[in-house]
Amino acid sequence: MLSYLRAWRERGWAPIDAVTYAQAWQRFGGSVATHPLVVERLAGLAGIDVRYLGWFAQGELQGAMPTWGRHLALSKDVLKQQGKRGLFDLGNAEIILPLAAEVRLAVRHKARYLSALNAEQVLGRREQPEGLALAREPEEYSKKFRYNQRREQRLLEEAGGVIRPMLELSASEQALIYADLFQRRWGFEATGKAHLAEVFSLMRDFMTGSLIYLNDQPVAIQVLYRVEAPQWVSLEYINGGVDPQNREFSPGSVLSFINTQTAWAEAREIGKPLRYSFGRADREYKDRWCNRVPVYQV
Repeated sequence: MLSYLRAWRERGWAPIDAVTYAQAWQRFGGSVATHPLVVERLAGLAGIDVRYLGWFAQGELQGAMPTWGRHLALSKDVLKQQGKRGLFDLGNAEIILPLAAEVRLAVRHKARYLSALNAEQVLGRREQPEGLALAREPEEYSKKFRYNQRREQRLLEEAGGVIRPMLELSASEQALIYADLFQRRWGFEATGKAHLAEVFSLMRDFMTGSLIYLNDQPVAIQVLYRVEAPQWVSLEYINGGVDPQNREFSPGSVLSFINTQTAWAEAREIGKPLRYSFGRADREYKDRWCNRVPVYQV
């Protein structure tokens, strides 16, 4: 029965190796959650083997995907089933599968937050009730909004605020600060707290952004992962933490402004569009920074 179900799910697909999958990603593009090294490293941490599948037409590879059973690889549902819930946190990351632009194919593995970039290529997908929050381009913010953000940044810096790149810190330092500020901000522990240092170490090649100190103490941090595909840049804002005692300086808002502005500048410098995802469009503050865009599930 299990082999029959797998044969049905994989109809039209064929097993490929990790190298071939990586070649497909580098050719057709993808997102943080489908990047070959992200998949390999986080699946390795979880101890769950990845089955890579390819879609061929006239003998040419036209698409690929990494799978865990009947789900796409790195699925929260599979982690939960395996007793590894919350081992790592990718938020509600945008899923961009490496697919040729002209291909039309069926995906029968479970996936949520499938990108609008794949909507025309994947048959049978359906739009999710909730959208995805993608950061607006800098010019889309009003002049007043940009003025206020720069003013808040100036006031913070005049009060002793210092902006530091995340990569100045070791993975263990990042983990300690993030766990502390997340707990202060939300009142509960960060997902995967016990494994944060290991995850941040594995994801270091993709980590970007800054954090803010005030009077030599960290007051705002955001976990951002960035990958560069051939046609675009994919950046995931996973989560963040803020010290609520410094709310008058709005360090969380200042950090969002700094990180988004920097990411747009870097993407424009290399001439690629930026897909800066805040995950599910489920909170009012995301509407300040983002446009809601359709997202799909299969």
